[in-house]
Amino acid sequence: MIRDGILVLNKPGDWTSHDCVAVCRRAFRLKGVKKIGHGGTLDPMAEGVLPIFIGQATRIMEYLELDDKTYSCQMQLGITTDTQDIWGQELERKPFDGVTEEQIRREIEDFRGIITQMPPIYSAVRVEGRHLYDYARKGNGNQDILDRVQPRKVYIKELDIDEIDLREGRIRFHVTCSKGTYIRTICEDLGKRLGCGGTMSALTRTSIGSIDLRRSVAPGVIKAMDDRPDEELDELLLPADRVLTHFGRAVMPMDRAVYFRQGNSIRLRQIRMLSEPSVEPDPLTGEIPCNARGRRYDRIYRIYQEDGLFIGTGFMDTQRQEMRADKVFAPLNTPKKQREKTDEDI
Repeated sequence: MIRDGILVLNKPGDWTSHDCVAVCRRAFRLKGVKKIGHGGTLDPMAEGVLPIFIGQATRIMEYLELDDKTYSCQMQLGITTDTQDIWGQELERKPFDGVTEEQIRREIEDFRGIITQMPPIYSAVRVEGRHLYDYARKGNGNQDILDRVQPRKVYIKELDIDEIDLREGRIRFHVTCSKGTYIRTICEDLGKRLGCGGTMSALTRTSIGSIDLRRSVAPGVIKAMDDRPDEELDELLLPADRVLTHFGRAVMPMDRAVYFRQGNSIRLRQIRMLSEPSVEPDPLTGEIPCNARGRRYDRIYRIYQEDGLFIGTGFMDTQRQEMRADKVFAPLNTPKKQREKTDEDI
């Protein structure tokens, strides 16, 4: 039996995110798993971390909005395209021989912290119920719609240059940023400031929060596992709670755990707190983010029963002095096999 968990794919540049999900859906449905989802779609040419959520783990996908994303990017100077990446239609080409390393390092300083970006016209941003790329593909007939697109603020937590090759006009950098950030727009905007134009020529997502490439697997490996034993596929999964690093941790007695797993609230005096949440205010709003149910993330805990089984997330109601169930993950008949402790010894 396949457990609930997270499969970390290392998406190749010649696979779309849809292709990756389709392969995983087939492989896991052949093993009896019905619920499969993915977090953080990558553009077709991009590579790197693509988390696939299996079974009940699909219910924690919304929590990934707390996680920063880290990318390794290569930028090509002297070229501008309609898609802001090297795979688009070339619009303009300029010499870059006058650009200096000092100039690059000076200009890139302004791309850290809170910055303003204009969403690319070839993007999934929705306007009047449709994606921008739908309007862009229809040409000038929708120019009035494209002209109404508004700039957006995003947060760049880290941005550091890894390599500058002025002979070839290439810049390699890595960036950690908030959701909604377009790395290819950073390339184009930096190219404008350098006076020669620029476009993204390679992109790898190296992590989403605590999910990185160290436990990743290529989608081709999954495609070849249709007739392999369940255990081999199961061993590739991360425990569902592994990614919830921002939340606190709490453990409750077995009888209270059964009650909690039925959706009931538990008195705080009946729970042993192991760690507190580490959720910071949103840098764009200054407010603590909330989930879809309006519950502040700095009051949400990973809940375990005393034998080590992760049973869900709880919301601390300080006014009523109780832990309320936010999401329950472990059914009452969870096989003993799944009652495994995570790397954090509880």
